[in-house]
Amino acid sequence: MQDSVLVTGSSTGLGREMAVHLAERGFQVYATVRDVDQADQLLALAHDRKASLRILPLDVTDKDSIARAVQVIIAECGAIYGVINNAGVGLRGYFEDLADAEIRQVFEANVFGVMSVTKAVLPHMRNAGRGRIILVSSIGGRIGSLGVTAYCATKFAVEGFGESLFQEVAPLGIQVVLIEPGIIRTERWTTNRGTAKGAQDQKSPYYAWFCQAEKESDQLVRASKTTPADVAAAVYQALTSERPKLRYMIGRKAKLAMALRHWLPGESFERLYFGIVMRRVTRPVAR
Repeated sequence: MQDSVLVTGSSTGLGREMAVHLAERGFQVYATVRDVDQADQLLALAHDRKASLRILPLDVTDKDSIARAVQVIIAECGAIYGVINNAGVGLRGYFEDLADAEIRQVFEANVFGVMSVTKAVLPHMRNAGRGRIILVSSIGGRIGSLGVTAYCATKFAVEGFGESLFQEVAPLGIQVVLIEPGIIRTERWTTNRGTAKGAQDQKSPYYAWFCQAEKESDQLVRASKTTPADVAAAVYQALTSERPKLRYMIGRKAKLAMALRHWLPGESFERLYFGIVMRRVTRPVAR
């Protein structure tokens, strides 16, 4: 029987590509979406690439929804080999412009949702003595950035969760892997951008800086050569390698930034990297 893999957040972007990519390569993929009525593009992509997968409803912020999806997989497959914790939301804006409710919402999805899904599948992996838990993090979980304060905070939390969980479950035959993409052109930069309401207020003292930061980000998106397929390939490697790495970073610029942080003394990196970013954002610009 094919190994079963649960992929959260499969309706768009990285999740959609990962689900189809893994299905093409022989996994029994359960592509989960919060609203099954929004799965048209996923179904079309799977059809075009002749990939067979199963779509299930799953809201990572609803524990009953998670339990129902896991029960279906266990009933049909008897086990869960892999879980790809991909579902999440973005939140863009300077910290003071973020409402408490907006911050809590992004933590509910990006951190507590990941933990809830992981906790639901762990007993089944533990009983089987095998499994792979894939956590989709970000370069923003290794290097913070202005204008995405809360989002980076959630990804830093996922990094710490992944490192700790890795040590707890490895003796049980379960591997934990962190996937760290750089900037990739997906719906995260268009329909799912997730800009905070306060960040759009022209009276905000940060408004001009935030607008400039968004322009800089969009330029990086347009220049990025990294694709969702690159991320999907790393996930496949993490699922199939006999000894997967704890971290897979994807994207040339992301790797370069981390290399600089590794080789430069802390203060030098901060002055160079963060200094350049802050100067570009706060420089006088024509309105």
